[in-house]
Amino acid sequence: MHKYLRSVGFSSYQKRKEIEKLLNILEQTTDRRQFIQIDPESKFCEVRAEVAPGMGIVMAGEVDEYGFFHREYYYPYLTSMDDSSSADCSIQRHTEKETFAGLLDENRVGISLIFYLDNSFEYMARILGRIPARVMSVRLSSFAAEGKILLPLHKTKKQIEMARVAAKDRNHLMEAARNGDEEAMETLTIEDIDLYSQISRRVMREDLYSIVDSCFMPSGIECDQYTVIGEILHVEKKENKITSEIVYDLTLNCNDVIFHVGIAKLDLTGEPMAGRRFKGQIWMQGTAVFQEQTTENGMV
Repeated sequence: MHKYLRSVGFSSYQKRKEIEKLLNILEQTTDRRQFIQIDPESKFCEVRAEVAPGMGIVMAGEVDEYGFFHREYYYPYLTSMDDSSSADCSIQRHTEKETFAGLLDENRVGISLIFYLDNSFEYMARILGRIPARVMSVRLSSFAAEGKILLPLHKTKKQIEMARVAAKDRNHLMEAARNGDEEAMETLTIEDIDLYSQISRRVMREDLYSIVDSCFMPSGIECDQYTVIGEILHVEKKENKITSEIVYDLTLNCNDVIFHVGIAKLDLTGEPMAGRRFKGQIWMQGTAVFQEQTTENGMV
């Protein structure tokens, strides 16, 4: 079973037979289907079963020449309408199946951010149709199997503004360093040494989470999983229409990157509220917003 199936409200489905039965029901009761002709005898099909607004399960596989759908894989999805990043993004296919990963060169998190592509069907259709697949922006969302709510850090308006300016300056330095600017590299190195020295002194007398406001770190051996601490901007409750379980859709600001986290109410410790912080390990997915196709007469 998919580890994050519980994050869309299916925590009671533990056995493979139960999950297969659930997927069969969802497949039969939804009409959200898309098809791509792969060869004369079969075509690829994606089925989206919504269990709450903007949340559900995707099933994908092939439809044979007799019209039978053969499910190859499934995964939960959470839709986001917030643009998270407009950094350069490349997309590559996974080895074992028709799924894709996106890679963002995002300076704000300090790493190359890898995510599971949610709209892989659209990407495949563009590639097969020889339509440009340039990514203009990415809307990130994620799931967490467990998480905690942390109290916010008290900051004055002046401190918030200073932090915003410092982050902007650091992003410019990192961009310059990526382009080979040796002076920018030296400045960043000095800043990191100073920061390490400050943290080493503060950690002796302060709690770690009063020092670390937010973080974005790779977690485990899978490249699209991260440990995050981020400020909650908005909280939305969603109810799974099949199980009646409550799922929180949290909008987070982590290192100035806005994205959504879906987590079951029973897996979250604490009461989520705007201004508080969320800490947990997430599986990151995202929707790529592609450049519109152009014609001689303009956009289509």
